[in-house]
Amino acid sequence: MKVAVLEAEQWEHEACLRLAGAHQVTCSAGALTEASAGRVSDAEILSPFVYSRLDAGVLSKLPELKFIATRSTGVDHIDLAYCRSHGIKVANVPAYGDATVAEHVFALLLGLARNLVDAAQRTRSGRFDQADLRGFELKDKTIAVVGAGRIGQRVIAIARGFGMRVYAVDARPQQHAARELGFRYMDLEPALAAADIVTLHVPADETTAKLISDREFTMMKPGAILINTARGAVVDVEALVRALADGHLGGAGLDVLPQEPELRDEAEIFRGAGKPTRDLRALVANHVLLRFPNVLVTPHNAYNTKEAIVRIIDATLDNIEAFARGEPQNLVP
Repeated sequence: MKVAVLEAEQWEHEACLRLAGAHQVTCSAGALTEASAGRVSDAEILSPFVYSRLDAGVLSKLPELKFIATRSTGVDHIDLAYCRSHGIKVANVPAYGDATVAEHVFALLLGLARNLVDAAQRTRSGRFDQADLRGFELKDKTIAVVGAGRIGQRVIAIARGFGMRVYAVDARPQQHAARELGFRYMDLEPALAAADIVTLHVPADETTAKLISDREFTMMKPGAILINTARGAVVDVEALVRALADGHLGGAGLDVLPQEPELRDEAEIFRGAGKPTRDLRALVANHVLLRFPNVLVTPHNAYNTKEAIVRIIDATLDNIEAFARGEPQNLVP
């Protein structure tokens, strides 16, 4: 079968040689767009990362496509409705970064709690004073974990190690996990009201779009911290700017933002004549966030450890081989 691997680093090219004996494999570094779709128009299997926007416009240019093996857990970059209606199967990597993403949550949180970026920058410039660097302890603080699946439960375990109180918000409570890890389930509103820190671990879909907006920010304690390593669309970025600007929110640690492809390549805004107007207000809000001293933004890097990326490519190659055998696995409904 003809396999096109997109957004591939050199080491991923080498890993994909495992498929070369049975398949025709091409690897490329760039994300797929409607303009570039022609170069893989004969692909039967496509393996993107999250920056290839596989909407109907792109997918319609791939007439031979039978299977998408995304190298991610989230699938909000893929038009699943189009895939269902055209018989294209989609598989993801359901578990690769429980520890990786959870540890990044605490990297962001500790960076905010102890003013690490400011402290490191001033010592590099030769200043060793402690003015305005006083932080706060995590011990005895309350953290609300919104989305208590694999990653969320790993976050809970780490939080308990810090001596934190934990409330979890999840549509499918697992009471055995609550007993083992020592946390309580709550509805979203009381959890937000009780929390010193709120961390998000839900997928991006129609039920979670702008899950945290003006109303939710007003429910949070003055000075609370928001951490988002899930998807940018889960937070109303304009509301986040307002909550920070008025001083109600104490800070934010963000690994994801809406409009990430445009942030990576802002020339994308001007490409594709005739396409719907993009949400430029959200894009501007992203830039405003970067100027707040109590905001840490990382470039969708929570997944990016040596261990996790090996798990991702191994699972993706397994998904491709299973589909080729007629035994597809890890299919997205």
